Amino acid sequence: MIIRRAGAGVRRAPDGIASGPFWVEMLLESAVEGENTAMRATLDPGVVTHWHSHPRGQILIVLSGVGLAQRDGGAVAEIRAGDCVWFAADERHWHGAAPESPFSYVSIQAVQGGTAVHWMEPVAERDPS
Repeated sequence: MIIRRAGAGVRRAPDGIASGPFWVEMLLESAVEGENTAMRATLDPGVVTHWHSHPRGQILIVLSGVGLAQRDGGAVAEIRAGDCVWFAADERHWHGAAPESPFSYVSIQAVQGGTAVHWMEPVAERDPS
């Protein structure tokens, strides 16, 4: 059993993965094939991740605020506290805070081939409607 106390290990996300800086707290860390990683993230209004995918998919559980999510080729969806989003394995997508709201979530994704995420290019400007 491992207990990670809330607030332990909070740090800035690495540069180059979002439109601005945001906070992450790793809850589960692993590079072992098939094991899960999990993190809690908090984004300021308007900050969104770059396009990315997860080799074994991703569960996103919204904790607070209003967020946006989009899979490649799909419409931008608004997501709110209590919502749960599933992105299929290798599904190209992004998620982040709506322009007027901070946003926090827990994400869970499994490791495959030594990684749980593949980062891509920034999201192009979106129509605010």
